[in-house]
Amino acid sequence: MTPFEEILLAYGLILTRTSALILAAPILGFGTGFAGYKIGLTIVLSILLFTVVQPAVGEVGTFAYGAMMVREALIGVFLGFLLHLAMLAIHVSGELVGHEMGFMIARQTDPISGTQTSLITSVYENLFVLSLLALNGHHWLIASLGRSFDHAPVGELGLGPELMPTVVDMFGQMFTAGIIFAAPVMVFLFVVSVLIGLLARVVPTLNMLEIGFSVRVLISLLAMFAFAPLLEPAMGELHQGFSDWLEQGLEAL
Repeated sequence: MTPFEEILLAYGLILTRTSALILAAPILGFGTGFAGYKIGLTIVLSILLFTVVQPAVGEVGTFAYGAMMVREALIGVFLGFLLHLAMLAIHVSGELVGHEMGFMIARQTDPISGTQTSLITSVYENLFVLSLLALNGHHWLIASLGRSFDHAPVGELGLGPELMPTVVDMFGQMFTAGIIFAAPVMVFLFVVSVLIGLLARVVPTLNMLEIGFSVRVLISLLAMFAFAPLLEPAMGELHQGFSDWLEQGLEAL
């Protein structure tokens, strides 16, 4: 095998991990526009990482090289999946609040993911993405890609035995973070639901099915405005959680 062929094989593995991360990460890979920027970003990052990592891949068979590429793709998807976890925490909180407000009736189709999301979920997700970009969270993700070559070098076939237990533990942390994020508004709306139920029992002549829906939406919007200052520490905890997930994920590789 010539040195040029060895360079191509090593670069192909780095390109596979980098492209898998960019395609899997919500901020870097999602979008409905022209995908030329994704191709350019993948190639530039792969070249930079290749010059820094300088991997060495010996002579391998076709089947073994294919298995290495699958491993690299799994690592890239896993790193992008960590940002998905943070987004899912926001999605869970938005769905909980939107369901309690009654906004699940009016759903919209997200052109990015192609799924139906509530209005409150879209607001929370946009706030999270903007705050993450303001804190250079996408830089954390790219930096974790570079560090992943130290924890999982190119040219190997195995993955860490702690990878799957770490993913399961992260799922539990994600649901906990989503519930904590939505807790202030959810508790307030629960009290409003109890008061509306008591009012319906006290004044049975009122059409609470019609009045209650309008009252719940109005009070819910006021509650979201009143509890808006609490979003800052909640966002901070979620950003710190995403940073911790990156560290845990790298250690598990």
